[in-house]
Amino acid sequence: MPPIVPEIFGFLGFLLRALGFLLFGFGGGRFMLDAFQKANWQLQIALALGFFGLLIGLTDFSSPGSAGSFALGAGIAFLMSGMAKKDPGEDSAKKK
Repeated sequence: MPPIVPEIFGFLGFLLRALGFLLFGFGGGRFMLDAFQKANWQLQIALALGFFGLLIGLTDFSSPGSAGSFALGAGIAFLMSGMAKKDPGEDSAKKK
């Protein structure tokens, strides 16, 4: 087997791992933010501590690229939750 084949598979593995952590960060961030808004204060504290504990654990035990992908996915989820959801009739009511 040529020596380039394991390098190609290694590179594809790094890309797949980064994409997986990005999606896991996005999904975990969306879950945490959705559950956070509906929960009482005790559960909100537990969700925040668990999420940041997961981020600290990933930073310590995974590669920097994987931890960065997770943080990027969680940041995207946070930004998407902050966007205001408009109703289609809301714009026409403001114009009148």
